[in-house]
Order: sequence, then C-alpha cells, then structure tokens
Amino acid sequence: MTYDRITSVDALMALLAGCEDVWDTPDRSGDPVDILDHGLQVAALLAASHPDDEELQLAGLVHDIGHHLVPADEAGHGRHAAAAVEGLLGARVARLVAAHIPAKRYLAAADPQLVLSPESARTLGCQGGPMTAREAAAFEADPDFPAAIALRRADDAGKVVGLRVAPLPSWRPVVRRVAAGVAAKR
Repeated sequence: MTYDRITSVDALMALLAGCEDVWDTPDRSGDPVDILDHGLQVAALLAASHPDDEELQLAGLVHDIGHHLVPADEAGHGRHAAAAVEGLLGARVARLVAAHIPAKRYLAAADPQLVLSPESARTLGCQGGPMTAREAAAFEADPDFPAAIALRRADDAGKVVGLRVAPLPSWRPVVRRVAAGVAAKR
C-alpha cells in the first residue's frame, strides 16, 4: 500500500478536492465524469433516497477515491478507499465502500435489467465477474446488504456529464458529524 490513512476532516476534504480532473482510468477512457464529480453525484443521489443515513451518503462520496490512491487497480480500488477512510469515518462506511464492487458483481448475477456503463462492464471481469449463487447468498446475508445495493445503484446512476449537485464544501458538516461519532466511540 502506497498511501496514508486519512486521519482528519481537512485531509479528507483535500483528498476529495484533489480528485477533480482525476479519472477512473489513467488514460481517461473510462466513465465520463471525474472522480470528484462522480462521488458528489452518488452522494447526492443517496442523500435524496436515504436522507437519514449519513454514513451511506459519505460512502457514496468517497467510494472511488481508491482510483486516485492507487491508479489502475480496478479490482482493489474499493479496498484501498475503505482502508484509507476507516479510521476517520468508521467501520460501516469502510464496509460499504469496499462492498460497492461485490454489489456490482451481485447485481450482474441477480438483476437481468442491470445496465452498466461501458467502463463498469469492462471492469466486471477483473473484479470477479457475476457472483455465483453461493456468493450471492452470502452477500444477501450481510446486514448492510440493502445499503450496499443502494450505493451500487447510485454508483451506476451518478455518471452524468454536467449534472449540477451540491459542491464539495457542503459535505464538510456531514463528514464532521460522522467523524465525531466515530471518535466518540473510541
């Protein structure tokens, strides 16, 4: 691992700001929005659909920072992002971030109506392909299964060029609240 764990709200906000004009593929051939714009869209979608779950919203905001932390690691970007934010945002946020790839694999197997972006379809293979029935049953048993699926659906929808959503600074109070809750549990 070649990156530091994120230990402060300021450090996370700086990392997210640094994701502007950083793409999921080094050659920009992947999804049509940069990592910051994508995270903001996903977080906004989750805030609208799950207004009382700030941890889920933040998981949406940070889920793809692994592309910035370790470029070109398609299979591992969720784990990298989860490891980077767990100390600051807590175990649940980290689990949800890590689960966005298994959730894609689950939906690829379970939802015949699933439409993936060309980049998500391309990376599905290197991420393990559609889940087996046994893997899907285990994934469904996770208590955060519904939240992981909501994150994945927002991930698939949050790739709209030019979509206007709340800017990054508007998320600072949410990050502060979740981080404070994590710190209070220590």
